[in-house]
Amino acid sequence: MGSIIIALPKLNDSKKISDLLGRYGFETFAICSAAATVLSNVNQLESGVVICGHTFPDMHSSELISYLPDNFALLLMTKREKLSRCPEGAFTVVMPCKSADIVNTVSMLLEQQSRKIKKKIEEQKGRKRGEHGKNYVNNAKLLLMERNNMTEPEAYHYIQKCSMDSGNTMVETAQMILYMAVAD
Repeated sequence: MGSIIIALPKLNDSKKISDLLGRYGFETFAICSAAATVLSNVNQLESGVVICGHTFPDMHSSELISYLPDNFALLLMTKREKLSRCPEGAFTVVMPCKSADIVNTVSMLLEQQSRKIKKKIEEQKGRKRGEHGKNYVNNAKLLLMERNNMTEPEAYHYIQKCSMDSGNTMVETAQMILYMAVAD
């Protein structure tokens, strides 16, 4: 699960939010007073949520969000009258609010970040498998074209049809075609 960084204008407020989240099993990675410190901590982490107010001594939240990597969400705790000044892409909790609002929002954002990371990992695995699988399909197509005098589209459709008929993937079907050619 992702990490939580809290950077509210008042240190006491940051500690209260950290204690609240701690009661619900969320661990705060850092409490910061400046945006530069937030960014320094973010660079050490894989993913998470930055809980903050509108301004820091060294930067505005709209600037901070532009520096945050995609695997970090910005949760802005703001008053209703300042909602229109929230940076695009930031999530908000309107103050004053219930403890459950903060906890549920942080929980949702951490889950969202976790899903993003899992999806990114799966896409990377899929790309690696995809390139390797393409080689099997291409080699099987070349073999069918050479041995059976098929055109490339005919060889592809043959592999596709065999795949559908057998209930295997095209890569598995291509591997079987190549295996059978070696066995002959």
